[in-house]
Amino acid sequence: MKVFLALFIVFQLYGATSFITKEEYAASLYHNPRGIGCQMCHGERGEGHRIARYKDKGEKKIFEGKAIHKIPFSEFYTRVNSKIIGMPRYYLTDVEIQTLYYYLHREEFRRAASKHSNSK
Repeated sequence: MKVFLALFIVFQLYGATSFITKEEYAASLYHNPRGIGCQMCHGERGEGHRIARYKDKGEKKIFEGKAIHKIPFSEFYTRVNSKIIGMPRYYLTDVEIQTLYYYLHREEFRRAASKHSNSK
């Protein structure tokens, strides 16, 4: 929860100086980070997506983008910065990675912010 709160504060500060909202920036980054959007392989909400079925040496196989919407931030960060077969390397900045994570967890951020503001 502390990670969510820290990221929420970062995005609040970033959004205050931008001409687009953090939601617009997050959506545009998720849909086109460097040419091909994350949703093409990971689905619109990060739930994972089947890309293709194929045969390799007579064996049926499935190529799919894994679900990324339920992994913790530290694992998400590591995966984005790792060489993974079939996944393009985007060379994203830390802020871009945080923004992508925010996009996948924006409802959780909103609920946390709402609880925080209601508890005052």
